[in-house]
Amino acid sequence: MNSNNASPAPPAKADKAGVRRHNLSLVLRTVHDEGEATRAGVAARVGLTRAAVSSLVDQLLTEGFLSEWGKTFSGQAGRPGTVLKVARSGPAGLGVEINIDYVAVCVVDLAGTDRVRLVERMDNRGAAPSAVLNQAARIAARAVASATEQELRPVAAELALPGLVSGGAVRQAPNLGWNRVPVEGLFAQALSALRPEHRALPVSADNEANLAAMAELWFATADDDRAPVNSFVYLTGEIGVGGALVLNGQLLRGAHGFAGEIGHLVVDPDGPPCSCGARGCLEQYAGQAALLRAADLDEKAGAAGVAELEARARAGQPRALQALEEAGRRLGRVLSGAVNLLDPDAVILGGAFRELKPWLAPAADAELTARVVSGLWTPGSGRLRASSSSGDAARGAAAHVVREVLADPAAYAESGRD
Repeated sequence: MNSNNASPAPPAKADKAGVRRHNLSLVLRTVHDEGEATRAGVAARVGLTRAAVSSLVDQLLTEGFLSEWGKTFSGQAGRPGTVLKVARSGPAGLGVEINIDYVAVCVVDLAGTDRVRLVERMDNRGAAPSAVLNQAARIAARAVASATEQELRPVAAELALPGLVSGGAVRQAPNLGWNRVPVEGLFAQALSALRPEHRALPVSADNEANLAAMAELWFATADDDRAPVNSFVYLTGEIGVGGALVLNGQLLRGAHGFAGEIGHLVVDPDGPPCSCGARGCLEQYAGQAALLRAADLDEKAGAAGVAELEARARAGQPRALQALEEAGRRLGRVLSGAVNLLDPDAVILGGAFRELKPWLAPAADAELTARVVSGLWTPGSGRLRASSSSGDAARGAAAHVVREVLADPAAYAESGRD
């Protein structure tokens, strides 16, 4: 038979150990999603017998994934149930965001709570990748030590980087000047050298806008009274402009993992040259450096420059207002194309754009209203939003590690124990 025409082999039937592994995840995810639950409540939710759930819970308690928090009374006959919650100690995720002018490190526990956060300002433009990754590893090692003091055990690290990330490497990060940098291996080696007495942590990497968008999806309701959305375009306004696309709760990666590079959509083909090699990209008009330059501020001032721009806008300084209005107009024009193509519920402005939204939004809203064909985008509709303060790329990276633990706790029951 021609192998090209052969039918795919049927999936292998799960054995007893495989079924238990799946059910451990099912129980753990149920308690996580509910916030707290009893054994009886979990059994009713997942469709397993109380005896089966009790056995699974006992294993998750023993291995440090769950904890017991007293009794609860249902109002029905029978003994009160023990309240279960995901453990505040034990397995945790480590997220490391390496951006143009800072490194941020975050440790998140199984509940998604931000337990350790370290941020160090530094100019990474033009610096050797190995030097930047070594410094990021030093900050991460301090974060892991702080987590250990809280009886947390980071089981893996994820890097968030402002560029095209694939196969463990940064294929291209124009604003950093990085090309084909094997970031996962370099960071893992640097971190292991700082912790020689410990087991090496697995390291993965992704685009920072993707991870910030997932943090928005997972954590936005924590401090937001607006209706949650699960289909949105996410923009990060840092030195450059990054973007990510979330549709029906899933990150849209594209065929090669590079979807969402909205900052490099061309606004004007005859515009200023961009670090990506093209001309007139959006980030040359709405990126942090472009905004500061247009407002007569030091374009290398970073976060301090953005704070000064915000202060000048609040004071009604004409040049600041003009710079933000023009950037908002350019953003709105590009975003209208993305909205017409993808039909999201919202556009979310993160990074520096979050604080500058009051002055960016009016012009952007006007462009969206004029150009979006659905007629659903009108000024004040609430579809153009500032990002939640509960999420960023470092937390998204750490939380992604936690999601991997929830999906297969058995894989992390022994890993990372020194």
